[in-house]
Amino acid sequence: MTSTPDRPTVPFSRIKIRAGAVIFCGDDVALIRRDRAGSTHYTPPGGNVEDGEDLREALRRELAEELDLDIDEADGGELLWVVDQRVTRPGPTPPPRKIHMIYRLHITPELRDTLAEQEFDEQPDGSHEVGVIEWIDYRKTTELPIFPPIGHALAALATPRAGVADSALKPVTDETYTWV
Repeated sequence: MTSTPDRPTVPFSRIKIRAGAVIFCGDDVALIRRDRAGSTHYTPPGGNVEDGEDLREALRRELAEELDLDIDEADGGELLWVVDQRVTRPGPTPPPRKIHMIYRLHITPELRDTLAEQEFDEQPDGSHEVGVIEWIDYRKTTELPIFPPIGHALAALATPRAGVADSALKPVTDETYTWV
């Protein structure tokens, strides 16, 4: 009799989906800065889609959790970019393939003033990693260590509402990215 392992042992054999957003207030975009031992990186607000969860509902839940943002108070919500991530990472579990769905929203300065300034990401041990919400001019994101790496595409937008010719950004692989 052959037994089937509970967890996949092949890298990228599981697929996770992450719903995230670039949230504009004028020319500024909200990014979460995470300071870790030896590195700092930024990420657009968002998180993993739960089993059976609708993508829009996942985005709604994640932005409410991280920013206290009700997306019904924002303008837009269209899918801007898709990033296919296949990056080996440290740890005992084989890395999943992750599809990042990046949406675009616009908010007013008055709404921005009501949003959270920190995000508390619960860790497996029950502790929390604190992320700082920073508002950065989108044209200055090229040089920031953003994951998924959307800084170049973000900075290349002619305006915060500009259309994009191709929503599929370059895949993130071990050849194009070093895990931070």
